[in-house]
Amino acid sequence: MKLPTVKQLLYLVALDEHRHFGKAAKSCFISQSGFSIAIKELEDLLQVQLVDRTNKSVTITAIGKQVVTKARLCLQELELLAEIPRDSQYPLSGKLVLGVIPTIAPFLMPLLMEPIRTQFPALKLFLKEQTTQLLYDELMAGYIDLMLVALPYEFKHVDVMPLFKDRFMLACHTHTKWINKQKKLVDQLQEDSVLLLEDGHCLREHTLLACKLLHTNKVNQFAATSIHTLLQMVEIDLGVTFIPKMAQNSALLANSKLEVYPFDNQSYREIGLVWRKNSSHDEEFRCFGEFIQRTYAVEN
Repeated sequence: MKLPTVKQLLYLVALDEHRHFGKAAKSCFISQSGFSIAIKELEDLLQVQLVDRTNKSVTITAIGKQVVTKARLCLQELELLAEIPRDSQYPLSGKLVLGVIPTIAPFLMPLLMEPIRTQFPALKLFLKEQTTQLLYDELMAGYIDLMLVALPYEFKHVDVMPLFKDRFMLACHTHTKWINKQKKLVDQLQEDSVLLLEDGHCLREHTLLACKLLHTNKVNQFAATSIHTLLQMVEIDLGVTFIPKMAQNSALLANSKLEVYPFDNQSYREIGLVWRKNSSHDEEFRCFGEFIQRTYAVEN
């Protein structure tokens, strides 16, 4: 059986990234005519059409997208093969792309970056911030290596390593009209008093479940697009909200008119590390997860 060459796979991935034959060819340091011939030879070899060509644009076909995903993963495995001698001397070295959700990244990563540089000096860590579903799609497509997310979440074909519990705190204006801070907070939330992030953010779903707000009239219909916007709404006393404990000492709350209070001890989300099942870096990823656990425990 004749197999695709590494160059053909590189060219196909470049075409998927640039969606333009000329730009893709330039990125691969090859003439456009030579590039086009290589893509056509790959199509002939696989006996499928990978690309729809027009004068103005390039569209990857449905089966072409499947091939691109496999090509990207094959190229990553080749890179890993080349790194084996170095990895045997320096664990967690080389390039690592970590996806982090927006409700973790600004709070946890500042605590981790300096210890990471100290503990793993040969590691080149690249961060990608996005919502959980988009990160999962990129993980399975081979764009990122692992992701740091909040659990629970429905995943397939991955390994999940729970790291620690992140409890929810109630945040409100210093002189809020929505609650009496001398009383038990959970019992006095008013109708439409709770502001949350919009649908698509897992923090919303975790808050609804963990804080027992699902199917209640306490959640306001207006939702924020980011945690920064959410806290701005709370600071002008449009309502109260729930934030993860890791955010309580962040810059978002510094010099603000917001106060944070402990909530029910059973109300929390779990932070976890996720990577593709059967990854050749399974042991290293678990080592990285244990490092995050230790570092967070020291800081908290």
